[in-house]
Amino acid sequence: MSTLKLDLQTYKDLLKQYIETQNEQALYNAEQFSKHSIQQNISPDEIINVHFQALMELYPDVPDDIRNSMNFLLETMISYGLAYQEYQALREKQLELQSELSVAAKMQQTLLSTVKPEYNQLDIGATSHPAKQMNGDYYHFVEDQEGSLGIAIADVIGKGVPAALCMSMIKYSMDSFPEKRMEPSIILEGMNRVVERNVDPSMFITMFYGLYDTKDNRFFYSSAGHEPGFYYSAKEDSFKDIEAEGLVLGVDRETTYKQFEQQVDPGDMIVLLTDGVTECRSGDDFIEREEIADVIRQYKHLPAQEITDQVYTHFERLQDFQLRDDFTLVILRREV
Repeated sequence: MSTLKLDLQTYKDLLKQYIETQNEQALYNAEQFSKHSIQQNISPDEIINVHFQALMELYPDVPDDIRNSMNFLLETMISYGLAYQEYQALREKQLELQSELSVAAKMQQTLLSTVKPEYNQLDIGATSHPAKQMNGDYYHFVEDQEGSLGIAIADVIGKGVPAALCMSMIKYSMDSFPEKRMEPSIILEGMNRVVERNVDPSMFITMFYGLYDTKDNRFFYSSAGHEPGFYYSAKEDSFKDIEAEGLVLGVDRETTYKQFEQQVDPGDMIVLLTDGVTECRSGDDFIEREEIADVIRQYKHLPAQEITDQVYTHFERLQDFQLRDDFTLVILRREV
């Protein structure tokens, strides 16, 4: 006996049982038949066809109107079945891609990971959260042979896999620089040449690089079109923007970057961020930079890491826990 005939006989028996008894056991048996049909990859129109044949065998004198309506349903379900099969194929492909993206995201996390250094005179906090699986933001700490701390923070204008690949390239390039003291302007000029050679011109990368001299507590920095951070003066209890002009990376191979300097006093904070922080929204409106400063001031009594975590939590809640862009925030505070 063929599978179709076996299924037809089984279905006919189930249908007859339900029509005669209308009990829960008959419905349960029908449910099991349905699950078996799915496992055998039987399309909905085949189920309708089996139902039609079983009905005709049980009730040969079914009125023409019912017969015609069943034919109409069968034709309808043939188109539905084809569309459903296509949907299932696309869904399986999507699940496969999601699985691959999940693996890639974990690999990216490992590749972009950086060790937060410890200094007696510095309290450091950092947090970075992607809007999607892959992160288009990047931050990195590096200590040179003289004990100074380098801080890089970058942002690819875009999201997804292309942005993640760019960030991986930035990390690899940063690791290739020598461990001797490197001025921020020199770092950005080197990165600019790397991006100009290797990144599609349609993609833009902004980057900020700072160098904290732990011997005399001076902060040197340069920017390649990156979102301005904040400098907090503990003595004045005030924030000011860390302004630094500079062209985004990769536009012009010969671009040079101006270097700036800031003396850091005890209790002062350096706040570095990406535009995923400044472009948070309250409803349909972007927040003001003053609001970011006010939130940081609210938590300034906490350790630097807790400040960054609390600021992220605040703006995550403000956006109903749905980030519109990658969110990265780094805070350095001079303790002594």
